[in-house]
Amino acid sequence: MSPLLVAIFFVVVGLVLLIWSADRFVFGASSIARNSGISPMVIGLTIVAMGSSAPEMLVSATAAWQGKLDTSVGNAIGSNITNILLVIGVAALLKPIAVSSLTLRREFPLLLICTLFGYYLLSDDLLTRTEGILLLLAFVSFLVLLVYWGKHASPDDPLIAEIDTEMPVVKISTVKAIVWVVIGLLLLLASSQLLVQGAVTIARYAGISDLVIGLTIIAIGTSLPELAASIIGILKGEDDLALGNIIGSNIFNILAVLGLGAVIGPGVIDANAGSRDSYVMIAATVAMLLMSVRFTRMQRINRVEGAILLASFVGYQYLLFSYIA
Repeated sequence: MSPLLVAIFFVVVGLVLLIWSADRFVFGASSIARNSGISPMVIGLTIVAMGSSAPEMLVSATAAWQGKLDTSVGNAIGSNITNILLVIGVAALLKPIAVSSLTLRREFPLLLICTLFGYYLLSDDLLTRTEGILLLLAFVSFLVLLVYWGKHASPDDPLIAEIDTEMPVVKISTVKAIVWVVIGLLLLLASSQLLVQGAVTIARYAGISDLVIGLTIIAIGTSLPELAASIIGILKGEDDLALGNIIGSNIFNILAVLGLGAVIGPGVIDANAGSRDSYVMIAATVAMLLMSVRFTRMQRINRVEGAILLASFVGYQYLLFSYIA
């Protein structure tokens, strides 16, 4: 078997294991939290949201450890772009996404601030360890804020009912939950190694830069859990939860994914990350914000807007690969 076919096999197997292990990690961590008496709202806003971003975090850390900081950065930026343009675009095409949760309206400004902060750090084409530490400290602060919001959420917030519905219904002991957390973490580490190694090999054969491989294959692959969760959530009428997963994931990508990469493997990055790709990320974030927060009673992302987002994603992919050509 040729090295290229082996690399493709590694990417496919890595993605499958990455998604499955992230699900098992969330299941175990959520069970531990529930057994400890933590409210479903807090679990949903923190542990479950972190679990959906676990593939990006582990892949970013692995890439940075291997000296592929551009891949790590591309994963963070590309995942945010993919989450908005592809995931929200496809979900809104299937069914308009209503926005009614106060919690989400609080998170929107934070997402915009984090996105602009991420652009500021990337704009000098350098990520330092100090900047990585700042990002991780901001990430911890955001988690604390989420816990506060979860504990003080209004009882009639639709997000509460939707999170309650999605909490694992199978109750297991704390010991079994810990075992699942350990298994999930170990497989996350192993599968991220497979994915990064395969993606880097493919990039070498195709003449694609480390940044572009992070923006495309890795970003789209690690965003598959968000795509599946959002589509299922929208079809079940859990619009706020589906949109909340995307907002939370994107904030985590800026603060935790970029932060991990910078702490583990700081250095110079591809200039396109701080200009071309950051601009697309900012534009996508602003577009989602404007589509979601209206000054009318019906606050929703409709099918036309979903089509615009999806078309923008296709156009962005074309832009990336036209650079290669």
